[in-house]
Amino acid sequence: MQSFTRLTGIAAPLLRDDVNTDQIAPVLPLRVLEPDYAAQLFVRWRRRPDGTPDPDFVLNQPQYQDARILVAGGNFGCGSARESAVWALTGFGIRAIVARGFADLFRGNCIANGVLPVVLAPQQHAEFAAQVTAVNGSAAFCVDLINQHIRAPNGTLYPFAIDAGERTALLEGLDDIGLSLRHAEAITAWEERTRNAQPWLQTLAPHKA
Repeated sequence: MQSFTRLTGIAAPLLRDDVNTDQIAPVLPLRVLEPDYAAQLFVRWRRRPDGTPDPDFVLNQPQYQDARILVAGGNFGCGSARESAVWALTGFGIRAIVARGFADLFRGNCIANGVLPVVLAPQQHAEFAAQVTAVNGSAAFCVDLINQHIRAPNGTLYPFAIDAGERTALLEGLDDIGLSLRHAEAITAWEERTRNAQPWLQTLAPHKA
């Protein structure tokens, strides 16, 4: 998993509440061997019914073509537990999402794929979103996981909290297996103690059908 320490980039405002995973990435177009995840990101909003790009959608606007930070509303990523929604975001280049809140399963999928989900309190979020909208893609924001704040182009800092374990996983680029391997010695010691304390478990014959 790609680590996340600091990210400096353009922030794109998608200030809608209750954006669900089917809106982020519809499942049917992804049922192929090598799906183009980036092409499916918000495809129902990015494209008109005739398939042409909708110039009014934020990610189709020239100043946001290289956005690395997405600014959302509340309850972002609700709906089904669809990991491909996160893959669509990373395929486009999004590595951080700033919102008033996330659906729990979506948030977990973000952490597992190296995407930083930042939650800001309503007033703080409103101020940050106003800055993002005012800048309109003309200047970069810095999302700093090491110091746990976002720096706006005018120097304003927006601190945020994150679980210590999730912070470590992102900073060091550790997925669930990587986190488990950090405790390999303790796991081996536990297995040895179990073998010594319950030796009969080691001699059970396999079940015969």
